[in-house]
Amino acid sequence: MDKKKFIEHISSSYTFKGESIVLGAVKLGEEVFTNTFIRLPLKTFNRHGLIAGATGTGKTKTLQIIAEQLSANGVPSLVMDIKGDLSGIARKGEMNAKIIERHDKIGMPFIPGSSPVELLSLSEEKGVRLRATVTEFGPVLFSKILNLNDVQAGMVAVVFKYCDDKRIPLIDLKDFKKVLQFVSSEGQAEFEGLYGKLSTVSLGTILRKIVELEQQGADVFFGEPSFDVHDLINIDSEGRGVVSVLRLSDLQDRPKLFSTFMLQLLAEIYSTFPEAGDVEKPKLVIFIDEAHLVFEEASKALLDQIEVIVKLIRSKGVGVFFVTQVPTDIPDDVLSQLGMKIQHSLRAFTAKDRKAIQKASENYPISEFYKVDELITGLGIGEAIVTVLNEKGIPTALAYTYLRAPQSRMDVLTESEIDDIVDRSEILSHYNKSIDRESAYEILSEKLERASQRQLDEQEEERNEQPRTVRKEKSVIESFISNTTVRQIGRTVARELSRGLLGVLGIGRRR
Repeated sequence: MDKKKFIEHISSSYTFKGESIVLGAVKLGEEVFTNTFIRLPLKTFNRHGLIAGATGTGKTKTLQIIAEQLSANGVPSLVMDIKGDLSGIARKGEMNAKIIERHDKIGMPFIPGSSPVELLSLSEEKGVRLRATVTEFGPVLFSKILNLNDVQAGMVAVVFKYCDDKRIPLIDLKDFKKVLQFVSSEGQAEFEGLYGKLSTVSLGTILRKIVELEQQGADVFFGEPSFDVHDLINIDSEGRGVVSVLRLSDLQDRPKLFSTFMLQLLAEIYSTFPEAGDVEKPKLVIFIDEAHLVFEEASKALLDQIEVIVKLIRSKGVGVFFVTQVPTDIPDDVLSQLGMKIQHSLRAFTAKDRKAIQKASENYPISEFYKVDELITGLGIGEAIVTVLNEKGIPTALAYTYLRAPQSRMDVLTESEIDDIVDRSEILSHYNKSIDRESAYEILSEKLERASQRQLDEQEEERNEQPRTVRKEKSVIESFISNTTVRQIGRTVARELSRGLLGVLGIGRRR
């Protein structure tokens, strides 16, 4: 093989006019080509990307490298911190012999560094509380988080429509439960007159699902103040992009909650960010770790929604990166939209694994220098195969890349370090207060209370009418039995007649 030709081929493919970040150096066989850098152009980051690979192959560290380099170039990002170690991006890394050796091979010095960080939380973890209202979730995502079937999801959509038409705010889960109670009782006639009959069985199922969701702790991220997605695009005083780290270590056993929240967040960004067109660097880059959770058991309607958002959100200057084990975790229609692909090693333990590897290799450009299917299984930790879109939107040559090390800490933060970041947050005081304004719960509770009071008043009025009716009937009887000649017979008849009248009036007989 002509190595000179190979180096020229790779160098020309990864040379860009605009700003770029260095991911590492190109490798061929066991040889690392010093100073032959693999760069990622900032201009095409809004064309989205994929970071894939088996557990323990370095996906999270690759994410960390990209996020910290984006920050250094003034680009904010949002990252999912599933294991807790991504928060280490807030502190400088430490040199060691292995890192120095790696960077000597790449041809660039290792300079420890850190990034400005905002810690976010969906639960009681320390950090800025992310909340959204039930209305902001919308019927499709709300049905997904409840794991409803098509019929039940249709009923949820109708309930949302009813609340929109009646201008009844749906803020939190107790609001939605109160609406279900109302449309199945006092408001049933009105609701069914407008939207058709409701299935009591389906209503009961939806209510039980909401209770299950509350038991998982999901009620903490439904409410107000709702998180403003513009707070994800902050720049610090030194011109560095703020890395928003969403702490999810306590939600690992409830993946549906955070995956659904992420979809809601994407939808919110798409609907509120202004059009940006082609930009020299993205406004925001979002990294969705454990991305397969977003697509598992997703309905056709939801998949269509995701595909539309991924296609169109790039015009807002936003890039989305999916981080998962194999490319096949991502639906083909979404995968085809991902311009940047970074593939770490995959393991071939079974026939199914080998088929997945073969399919994964077909997602990358054909190379005269590499056998992709063989290379994927032979990659070491901290190595990956890479292809990106150049500034003209053309895929670059496939490059076997020896990755640089993250400049920041590759480990978790201590509790005191977390407290320090949280205490310095400029937005914490706004989002970590609870607001409970008038919404569906209060509005419909008042209606139900008024209806209950009306019913009590009617019952009281009915009880007050009963004695007058009885007294009137008794006066007729007493007049009838006043004749002494028929008094005895009259007593007998009157006794039987009185029983009949009292029975009709609902007072009843003594037994």
